[in-house]
Amino acid sequence: MILPWLFSALGLVILLLAGDALVKGAVNLSLRVGIPALIVSLTIVAFGTSAPELIISINAVLDGKPGLALGNVVGSNTANILLVLGLPAMLAVMHTSQCNTRKSYMFMIAASVIFIGLAFRGVFDIWAGVILLAVLALVLADAFRDAHRHSKEAALIAADDPEDVEGADPDMPWWQIGVFLVLGLIGLPLGADILVDNASIIAREFGVGDAVIGLTLVAVGTSLPELATTVMAALRRQADVALGNVIGSNMFNLLAIIGVASLIAPIPVDPEFLRFDLWVMLGASILIFPLVFLARDLTRIWGVVL
Repeated sequence: MILPWLFSALGLVILLLAGDALVKGAVNLSLRVGIPALIVSLTIVAFGTSAPELIISINAVLDGKPGLALGNVVGSNTANILLVLGLPAMLAVMHTSQCNTRKSYMFMIAASVIFIGLAFRGVFDIWAGVILLAVLALVLADAFRDAHRHSKEAALIAADDPEDVEGADPDMPWWQIGVFLVLGLIGLPLGADILVDNASIIAREFGVGDAVIGLTLVAVGTSLPELATTVMAALRRQADVALGNVIGSNMFNLLAIIGVASLIAPIPVDPEFLRFDLWVMLGASILIFPLVFLARDLTRIWGVVL
């Protein structure tokens, strides 16, 4: 039983390294072809930390393990709030009272409610996928509209100083950008395949379902990119980056990952999700309401509570 655990760890490491490589390659390619750094930050960097969840879920559905895909997303969203915000807050106080994330937070809550409503249909099928992706399109359109309307000056500053964007290196040669892209595109499906196969072996050995492994081992593992980003943001006193990273990642997980995966094959919803797991996910999201609307800082006490 040691080998499946070792291979699961290997798959996870490959996923994390490949995701990081893909973000670096995509960021520098985008900046080289003239896409503003602010737009890159809103899209590629924000969604790049969710790439492991996306590839894991697609692979799980293709391998006939849809419970793993759904468990991965629900568990990852719960971990993003409780672990990814909680652990960094224990290292350094984050001044979230100064952040204006109300609209994004409400979008996240709305996405969670829509997701739970669709789950009560008993299956995420092609129609559910279309609805989730349509909501994602509306959220992205609103984000781009706000960026152009309110942050035109900030976009110009960021474009002049691309080093402010995570993963940006103005001196990176074209060949290195290509290497990062290739490593990311090859490594993500490879790592996902290794992790899904061996996580399923572990599940069978312990007599638990794929959904449980997705909610725990795989969910926490694929939340590591968000955790790394948030820890660095906390240490640098960038509370807006930390909170925005979690909110954006959670929306992408719900709307894009299950949206895309359900277009590939139907994802049945285990009744246990309807009884417990989805409500834990929603409850964790509601728990940070005071940070967003009541101007509360994310202190070490908050970290312990999360």
